[in-house]
Amino acid sequence: MKKFGYLLLGGVAVIVLLSNLAPMIALGISLLIMYFAYKGFIKTNSTFTKIIWATIGIIALFASASNLPAILGFVAVYILYVVYKNWNKPKAAKIKEDNDPFTNFEKEWNDLKGNL
Repeated sequence: MKKFGYLLLGGVAVIVLLSNLAPMIALGISLLIMYFAYKGFIKTNSTFTKIIWATIGIIALFASASNLPAILGFVAVYILYVVYKNWNKPKAAKIKEDNDPFTNFEKEWNDLKGNL
């Protein structure tokens, strides 16, 4: 039943990822443009060039803000990663050998028989 839940969760995450793939790419491109606009703004000394770089940076900022729902795509990638990591994880035994009273009794009994 646990695998079915992982399969269902992974399927939903893939659908969300595919539906947000284009906004994710657009967000990356707009953040890259904003980074280069910032670097160009810092490097230049000319007032006119600073105005141009600031305008490009503000336009890229608005483009990034409009692609903010693409964060759901990044969350879907993380969920897929978690599902992949937990897919073949071994189940923890409900009763460990050390805590099993019958196993401990057998060990103690064998110790007592050996001492007599």
